[in-house]
Amino acid sequence: MSNTQIDAYMACDAAYEDADIVMFGAPYDGTTSFRPGTRFGPAFIRRESFGLETYSPYQRADLTDARVCDLGDLELGFGDSERALSDITKRVTDILSHGKLPFMTGGEHLVTLGAMRAAVAAYPTLHIVHFDAHADLRDDYLGVKLSHACVLRRCHELTGDGRLHQFGIRSGDREEFIFADKHTDMHPFGFDGLEKTMLSLKGLPVYFTVDLDVLDPSVFPGTGTPEPGGVSFDELRRAVTAVCGECDVVACDVCELSPHYDASGASTAVACKTIREMLLALSIRRNR
Repeated sequence: MSNTQIDAYMACDAAYEDADIVMFGAPYDGTTSFRPGTRFGPAFIRRESFGLETYSPYQRADLTDARVCDLGDLELGFGDSERALSDITKRVTDILSHGKLPFMTGGEHLVTLGAMRAAVAAYPTLHIVHFDAHADLRDDYLGVKLSHACVLRRCHELTGDGRLHQFGIRSGDREEFIFADKHTDMHPFGFDGLEKTMLSLKGLPVYFTVDLDVLDPSVFPGTGTPEPGGVSFDELRRAVTAVCGECDVVACDVCELSPHYDASGASTAVACKTIREMLLALSIRRNR
């Protein structure tokens, strides 16, 4: 296992052996269908995190008290999505084998499939909680099955019906919504039904994936495929804290920041703060 990077996400400098949660970046955007740039997301998140406090007044908790290790970014070769996914799967498998929780920062949403392959192998009854503007349920995109537009369809193939719970969805083609009606638990436009879903997942392993474009672009313009009509930051903060604090999350990711589309840096700050709240809620739950 690699040594902890000196350039770590704020306060996430625990030794690997001591950590409860292990972060790593997956800087891949080889299938981005509109505006590329998510490959720069993990590095920007790590660097810009130092503009925020480690203390959360929302949870009255401090990252300096959490045991989180940041391993830095994977080196993922471009032009071969399957190779990149395989490298992610190996990293997540390794982290899970040591009894730790993998926390991946993307990168485009396709990177979730690599982590999911490892998580479902370790937890065969795994459920997915998915926050996103887009359904990501296409069977293929322009003939390509490994695409960020298809990632949750590929994840569904790993779990089967009844184990994919989608929130915030407000975009997709007609066939995606028809597929969702038959095969997934979709809650469009926001987080209605989240509390009931979390109750139904009590005692079950959960993979939690957050595509930051679930946020309204007025809050988060720094993404490749912005969709008007999204949630506010506070709605997202409350929702991610609830899932991380109440569900048995065994692995998670945050993806789809394209920092160069927001020169103000506000989108990167939103990503950093969302991650801080998730890490704290996960840490508090694991140390109850």
